[in-house]
Amino acid sequence: MRRIPVHWLLLAPALLFVAAMALFPLAYSFILSFREWKLARSVTPGDWVGLENYWYLLTDDPDFLEAIQVTAVFVVSNVLATVLVALGAALLLNRAGRINTIARVLLILPFVMSPALVGISFRFFLNGEYGIVHHLIGQVFPAMRDSIWLADSTLAMVAVVAADVWHWAPYMTLVMLGGLASIPKETEEAARVDGASAWAVFRDVTLPQLLPVISVVLVLKTVFALKAFDIIFTLSNGGPGRSTQTLAYFVYEAAFNYYDMGYAAAAAYILTAVLLVASGFYLRLVFRK
Repeated sequence: MRRIPVHWLLLAPALLFVAAMALFPLAYSFILSFREWKLARSVTPGDWVGLENYWYLLTDDPDFLEAIQVTAVFVVSNVLATVLVALGAALLLNRAGRINTIARVLLILPFVMSPALVGISFRFFLNGEYGIVHHLIGQVFPAMRDSIWLADSTLAMVAVVAADVWHWAPYMTLVMLGGLASIPKETEEAARVDGASAWAVFRDVTLPQLLPVISVVLVLKTVFALKAFDIIFTLSNGGPGRSTQTLAYFVYEAAFNYYDMGYAAAAAYILTAVLLVASGFYLRLVFRK
């Protein structure tokens, strides 16, 4: 009788856990996306409807199409802001010194906070009556003193993007710092010896060598932004109206507000397809020769 290798026995508990917590829900929700299931009417899935859920989502649901537009605005602005903030912070911290060392340690604190807690905190910060951030912005820009951030569609999107950037920029800054540390100092020193200015050194020497790291950060942050939910839920709740309702929030609303589980599963798999494409770009950047 053939004996089972010991390493498979040791891996079995972890494999069973992954299958139960990840593979089975993925497979079940995929099958569910081809069925009709109104949870408010029945506790069991209904009839097979084939691609009807997908077809209606992509052709005849204005809320879903609006969620795609909101997601595009959120992802593009979020990713660009995060990369610019992370790059600027990394350049400032890319030097020796006790203060910079302490700053690098403190930099990780916003990232380790729960996204839901970040959303709740920003909700308090931007409150029109007692929010400290709202008060400071009103002092700098008097025209915004009476603005109600979460009641205005544009300002609500700015608030959601700012909260997510504040949460993720520290982590991306550390990634950028790793990329800057890998750049040979001889190349920058040679440019300075030739009389290049600080901007010229950054533009012609540092930035080209940092582009692979920036590319990874761009794709990685795109994936995180596409599936962002906690901050949006606790900060703006998808509003006002549907102005901050992304695809991830649309899936939640379809499933747990309208109890249309088959429809929500189809929307979730459209979002999954987008995430797979973004993840494919990320893997190509990381593992290419």
